[in-house]
Amino acid sequence: MPPDVTAPRATTGKPTGRIRQKNEEAIIAAAVDQFARHGFKGTSMNTIAQAVGLPKANLHYYFSSKQGLYLAVLSNILEMWDSAFDSMSVDDDPAEALERYIRAKLEFSRRYPKASRVFAMEVISGGAFLSQHLGADQQGWFRERAAIFEQWIAAGKMDAVDPTNLIFMIWSSTQYHADFASEICRVTGRSRLTKPDYQAAADNMVRIILKGCGLKPSV
Repeated sequence: MPPDVTAPRATTGKPTGRIRQKNEEAIIAAAVDQFARHGFKGTSMNTIAQAVGLPKANLHYYFSSKQGLYLAVLSNILEMWDSAFDSMSVDDDPAEALERYIRAKLEFSRRYPKASRVFAMEVISGGAFLSQHLGADQQGWFRERAAIFEQWIAAGKMDAVDPTNLIFMIWSSTQYHADFASEICRVTGRSRLTKPDYQAAADNMVRIILKGCGLKPSV
């Protein structure tokens, strides 16, 4: 099974060898699992070291502190999510671009649910790490994404919806399938969500959201 997020690049200035990269990926995967289970405060570097099968001293060689490791995890999650949005441009067809983004976000929820839960726990707890270390960058990035919708609206390519709330709607509906998968299973009587379940959810979200924007969905 692939790790929940891609391992970060080395930040020590030393060459990144194959063994180092493999160890960093394993540490990140173990950290995601522990942070998703116990949150930042409830997780220790020792439990992460035990989960990955490395001495604690070796763990500190790659990440000097729990905070540094946690920030690496959060940065990777944002990079993973943002990559699907970064490819969107004002020259795209709005219906096609929105559909691609909705499907990509829901696929991330299917493949990397623990990563989504780590992010959700950070936000619910107040988002202190996001605000202190990633807030300014994210605000600028968000404004650039919203501006694309504003230009589509100004050009008459889609209805005049609020871009900010539209983005929030996409985020909340797609990430719900990762953060609250257990609730979905409980109310639907399923033991787990399958790939066809996610595909059906994506089809439904595409229809509802695109029609709400005055766009014609492909499904």
